[in-house]
Amino acid sequence: MRWLLPLILCAGLARADGEPSGDFDYYVLSLGWSPTWCALEGDARQSPQCDRPLGWVLHGLWPQYHRGYPAHCPTTQRPPSRAMTSDMADIMGTAGLAWHEWHKHGVCTGLSARDYFALSRKAYDQVMRPAVLRALDKPVTLPASVIEEAFLKANDGWEPDMVTITCRDGRIQEARLCLSKDLVPVPCGQDVVRDCTLNSALVDPVR
Repeated sequence: MRWLLPLILCAGLARADGEPSGDFDYYVLSLGWSPTWCALEGDARQSPQCDRPLGWVLHGLWPQYHRGYPAHCPTTQRPPSRAMTSDMADIMGTAGLAWHEWHKHGVCTGLSARDYFALSRKAYDQVMRPAVLRALDKPVTLPASVIEEAFLKANDGWEPDMVTITCRDGRIQEARLCLSKDLVPVPCGQDVVRDCTLNSALVDPVR
């Protein structure tokens, strides 16, 4: 099905459902700024994530092609237990997100659920998350490029084409780092390197 990707991309879609499990090029580690998600979605859902003083949380570890990404791959691996997903809530915010990430992305890694979550935690733990935003005591606006620069400064060996900052509704949303299958930082594909260009992106403080 890999030959279908150019046609899918030309049609404006980046996702390829049903690709073989384990067939991908690199990972995208996505870290979300929890206060942004809570302001835009979580508070309305009364998510328990928004009752905790969380900053950068693990959104997911996503298998990626150099162009596009697989999702919902067929797998013979057993789904995660409730205990496995609950154990991820400390860095993902909720067990529900852990389940969703396994169902959409984890199944495409070729790993068991236990190994996928262990690898996700390892990737999360090896990233130095800039402490500057946790010091905020009120909302601020700043260029999105400042967030990228903070990540680059905090993590030796990272280059600008290995990380991208995304925005949503005028707010800082996520930091995405591209990693090899061995979790070594690598350049991102062109469809991933799409930095937010806002000069006055809103950043809500940790609650």
